[in-house]
Amino acid sequence: MASSTFFFFFFFFLLFAAAAASSNPNGYMHLRFYNHERILGSGPDATVVYAVERTSSTSGAGFGNVIVYDNLLRAGVEADSPIIGRNQGMGVGSSLAENSGLTNFQLVFTAGKYNGSSLSLQGLFPVAPLGTVFERAITGGTGKFRLARGYLLTTEVHATNTTLTGQLDAYIAFR
Repeated sequence: MASSTFFFFFFFFLLFAAAAASSNPNGYMHLRFYNHERILGSGPDATVVYAVERTSSTSGAGFGNVIVYDNLLRAGVEADSPIIGRNQGMGVGSSLAENSGLTNFQLVFTAGKYNGSSLSLQGLFPVAPLGTVFERAITGGTGKFRLARGYLLTTEVHATNTTLTGQLDAYIAFR
C-alpha cells in the first residue's frame, strides 16, 4: 500500500513538473512573422536606403556600402495583414565578392502580445535566390524578450519590382 501511494504521488509530481515546464514563459518559444520591405531604389517610398554608396550595386551588398532600413513586420505574408512591429537596422557590404553583407537590426514590436518589446539580431545576409533559407543570431532583447538568445531563419517568399517579403521564424530561448 505504501509503495502504491508513493508511486501515485511520484507520478502526480512528474505530471505537475511537466505541465509547469511546458507553460514556463522563460523557456523556449517559436514565433513567425513577415518582413515587408520596399526595396532599395524603389523610389521615395523605399524602406531601404543607402547611407553610404561606395560601390554601385543593385542589392546593396557592394563592398563598403552601408544601407539602413525600417521595414514593416506583419502577422502574415499579405500586404494588408496586421502590422505588429518594425524591422529597423543596417547592413554593411562586407564581401569582396559582393554576395553578402553583415546585418545588425532590431525587431521592434508595436502591437499585440509583445507590444513594447524587441529582439536584437545580427548576422550574414546572402544575396541569394528567392526561397533560400539563411540564419542570423538573436543576441538579446528587451521587455518580454529580456535575456533572449536563439536564432532567426529567414526565407524570402515573395518579390515584385518594388517589394520583398520575407518569412521570419524566430527560435528563442531565455537564460
